[in-house]
Amino acid sequence: MAKFRLGILGGGQLARMSVMAAQRMGISVASLDEDADSPAAQVGPNEVGSIHSVDDIARFMKDCQFISFENEFIRAGTLREACSSASFDPEQIVPGIQTLEVIQDKLLQRRAYLSAGVPTPKAVTADQGPELGFPCVLKARYGGYDGKGTRYAKSEAEYLELATTWGDGSWLAEEFVSFKRELAVMVVSTPQGGYHTFPTMVTEQSNHVCDLVYPCESAETSAEASRVAIAAVKGVHGVGLFGVELFEHNDGSISVNEIAPRPHNTGHYTLDWGGTSQFEAHVLSVLGVFGKIAVGSETCMANLLGIANAGCYDNALDSFTVAHPHARMHWYGKRKSKLGRKMGHINVCQIGDPRQYAVEARETFYKHWSKP
Repeated sequence: MAKFRLGILGGGQLARMSVMAAQRMGISVASLDEDADSPAAQVGPNEVGSIHSVDDIARFMKDCQFISFENEFIRAGTLREACSSASFDPEQIVPGIQTLEVIQDKLLQRRAYLSAGVPTPKAVTADQGPELGFPCVLKARYGGYDGKGTRYAKSEAEYLELATTWGDGSWLAEEFVSFKRELAVMVVSTPQGGYHTFPTMVTEQSNHVCDLVYPCESAETSAEASRVAIAAVKGVHGVGLFGVELFEHNDGSISVNEIAPRPHNTGHYTLDWGGTSQFEAHVLSVLGVFGKIAVGSETCMANLLGIANAGCYDNALDSFTVAHPHARMHWYGKRKSKLGRKMGHINVCQIGDPRQYAVEARETFYKHWSKP
């Protein structure tokens, strides 16, 4: 019998909050990460090892009944080799390896949507960029996130100047999309073919990093966003929890930006809204026992990003808590504050204007976190 019912590859904040959700439900869980003091290791059992090592993953698999991951950067081939080495059933990995293989290559991801008739920007290999016209967007096919691995070419001259970046074949080019705003929907897909959606959220970005998340005010837009998000998950044959990033265009239409096969930054509001959290949904969907989503109250989430002159966290927390009792703090336990790094988030619900309250609460925290 496996030592842990659930094993999570990775030890960052998504693994940390998934571990905490599993523990609350009495589910034995562990994480695999190179850092013995990772955010997840601070709250539960952790095996030290690399999520990119076949041997380390195989060793971890032998202790686990089910396996999931907190990011999509583990190569599908690595997981297949680890399964073979550990005699681990690939069907016990959720989301599945084939789905991961499509999602982790952004070009295959785009092609899957287009093949399934899901609205999404057209994409080609980077060397075919001029076929799309200019401006166009250049993206690393693997590993990019929060704006990392993204370049913009406004003209053919700029495109050619970037050839040293995309010329090795590991980049794609896609249409430049003009949009009104960005939306996000968390989707749960069950092995029985059921699809469940969390509310549609508006996401505001700052320097390509999610800044604020709050409910979409339009029932019509929300319904269409949910429809497109489910179609995107179907397009990659996904089972489990998925974060779907969407574009809302000026004519009201919705298209898919990207999809993540895991808990997502835009779903953190569910930790305090009084309904099902995305982390509960993630854990239960991996185990194949997810029921349905219990909807909570309207909530706003504000990210807390690292600053260059970070001071004492305890002092900042004390001042924040006294001044903003309606704000819920979630701190990830990262040892160093790096500029722009996701260090935590604030949730605000059950108050008149949760978005404004969250912004003010965050400003209070930053003010007291910053060294004089």
